Amino acid sequence: MNLPNFDFRKTISQVIEMEANEILARKDSICSKINECVNHILNSNGRVVITGIGKSGIIGKKITATLSSTGTPSLFLHPAEGLHGDLGMVTEDDIVIAISNSGETEEILKIIPSIKRIGAKLIAIVGDESSTIAGRADLVVSYGKVEEACPLGLAPTTSSTLTLVIGDALAIALLEAKEFKPENFAVFHPGGSLGIKLLLTVDDVISANRKNPIADINSQVKEVLFKMTDVGLGAINIIDDSGVLKGVLTDGDIRRALGKEENILNQKVESLFNPKPTTIKRDVLAAEALKIMENRKINILPVVDDNNQPIGMIHIQDLIKMGLR
Repeated sequence: MNLPNFDFRKTISQVIEMEANEILARKDSICSKINECVNHILNSNGRVVITGIGKSGIIGKKITATLSSTGTPSLFLHPAEGLHGDLGMVTEDDIVIAISNSGETEEILKIIPSIKRIGAKLIAIVGDESSTIAGRADLVVSYGKVEEACPLGLAPTTSSTLTLVIGDALAIALLEAKEFKPENFAVFHPGGSLGIKLLLTVDDVISANRKNPIADINSQVKEVLFKMTDVGLGAINIIDDSGVLKGVLTDGDIRRALGKEENILNQKVESLFNPKPTTIKRDVLAAEALKIMENRKINILPVVDDNNQPIGMIHIQDLIKMGLR
């Protein structure tokens, strides 16, 4: 079915431009207030508790998530649930950030007395600096009256975007103040691609695949070929009588030798293996192992201990399956 193709690009452009202009127009006026918030939080021994309802609540949840993932312990408190017991999560060491465009949100106003009684500091992010919530707060970040992108002036658009920007600025300033690094971020995102790259080690990989194919240097090629097939890595570590790695034999080495000599299967492996294979230690990041394999165009990598004894072997497909590419 062919649907009519309407052109709303003018409206879309106007919304983007309006919201961007409102943000830029308030940049200087709200910077100092956000800076005060940062210092309040840095001087606190507690967490950041964010509360809001409706669209403000949705924005609040996003700010909570951003703060938590960038090193500032944070949680979201639904004000209506706070009235029925969830205020128990707030302690005197916490800082509560209340989000309300009007500054008159009834559910927030009802929990403020309890927040004060608990002893937590209250920061208000509001549109109206003269509002009731602002008047009860210890610190106010007010972005003032804004023109909503919604032509009816009903749906929070520009105001919610401004609040989100304030939350992002707060989180990034705190991140910088705490010298938060990618490794720290990875700890809070172990399931994400960054977490995998910064946390997963070679030891994690060999612990998962549990593959350490080894063969004595005096073994015949046919014996080693059977072992190699059983493990399924297409390669095997060749060791001496002391268990020290002397080299690596791959199925490719065997195939190339078969093309030159028919009786190769009865020969000893020492005539075929690579005596100078690339190896890696167990404590190295798996991402580094992948980088080495790609740069050297190899598919397998023996893992050795400090005595150069093989303790495992990883295949490039092991790393890809774990999300490293």
